[in-house]
Amino acid sequence: MKVFKFGGASVKDAESVRNAVSIIKSYGKEQLFVIVSAMDKTTNALEQLLNAFYYKTEDWHPILEKIKKFHFRILNELFPNSKNPIHQEIHNAFVEVEWQLEDDPIGTYDFEYDQMVSIGEVLSSKILSAFLSESACKNKWIDARDLIRTDNSYRAAVVDWEITNSQIQRIASNSFSTDNNILVSQGFIASTSENYTSTLGREGSDFSAAIVASALNAEEVIIWKDVEGMFNADPKFFENTIKLNNISYKEAVELAYFGASVIHPKTIKPLENKGIPLFVKSFLNPKNKGTLIDRNTATDSLIPSYIHKPHQVLISISPRDFSFIEEDNLSRIFGLFFKHGVSIDTMQNSAISFSVCTSQNNPKLEQLIQDLENHFKVSYNTEVSLLTIRHYNEDVITELIKNKESLLEQRSRSTARFVLK
Repeated sequence: MKVFKFGGASVKDAESVRNAVSIIKSYGKEQLFVIVSAMDKTTNALEQLLNAFYYKTEDWHPILEKIKKFHFRILNELFPNSKNPIHQEIHNAFVEVEWQLEDDPIGTYDFEYDQMVSIGEVLSSKILSAFLSESACKNKWIDARDLIRTDNSYRAAVVDWEITNSQIQRIASNSFSTDNNILVSQGFIASTSENYTSTLGREGSDFSAAIVASALNAEEVIIWKDVEGMFNADPKFFENTIKLNNISYKEAVELAYFGASVIHPKTIKPLENKGIPLFVKSFLNPKNKGTLIDRNTATDSLIPSYIHKPHQVLISISPRDFSFIEEDNLSRIFGLFFKHGVSIDTMQNSAISFSVCTSQNNPKLEQLIQDLENHFKVSYNTEVSLLTIRHYNEDVITELIKNKESLLEQRSRSTARFVLK
């Protein structure tokens, strides 16, 4: 049994959905568990919708109408017959969103986020499942909220592995059959013990695929992307990139943790625990080999890899009384970051200051800084970038940071990191 994950770009329009179905059908009678992300930029649009609803920043009606038109345009291209049941299913899904929008928020922003933004994956997976059926490819649509159980940490939910494994194994066992070898479900979303929708974090669909694969001891996982595999750098920021044909779980974890956008950081560990190989392949050229990630550390290349994270903020924190940054101060600082759910991309301390680099776009950042300023002196630089170089050498460093001001530098045996202005 194989687990496939199709990202938003692979189902961004009607032609892309047809291509995804073509890839699935090419695997014949193999058992496939297919995980689908929201279509194209739907998650961004739903976040805008949520902000309009929760913060009353703008009228939410035109935003929702635009999202509906986008999906129904794809729907009409794939299913010209308006009597096809999928039209009513998608209509009903949007009705649920409208019910939420017509009431006042009942929970925190994060709670409302998970209830609303999760609809993107529901829509895309229903459309893909229906088009598989339309293409004479029998399959079963499964709600991911019946598969993955989490705690109540909305927008960054923690998986209850025991219940999740049991649910996935039971449902898969009851759903795969001699005349149905394909299951279709959603990435990113799960549910709590109270049956509220939770999410696994932005771009969490890769993690969903890994959770399913681990529970079912899958033969392999294939993540279908618009690139040929993992490269040593993002071609949008760097020239002359090199594809990494085969790397180890360890190297993949390092690259993902530092910000490589091809794979979600949490994806690797469940697969490594079971020794399940992960392929990153192109949905544009599905017969190409792509990148293989497995246990073979001998395949790791020492080619320098570059990871560029723009739109960062460098925050410098120091005691008001000019005392030292010691354990009690660090404990309070980390506690505030945890309280506000702001992740730290890199950090460095000296005797009297502690510096942190994090995403500038986090909506909780402003409140975090206010809380920090209640206890510490805080200064910060906005619109900086974080550059990470794996397997660096001095020539590479010189080339990549020339003509830039370096605000913070760190080097270990294999990794160098720079906050650049």
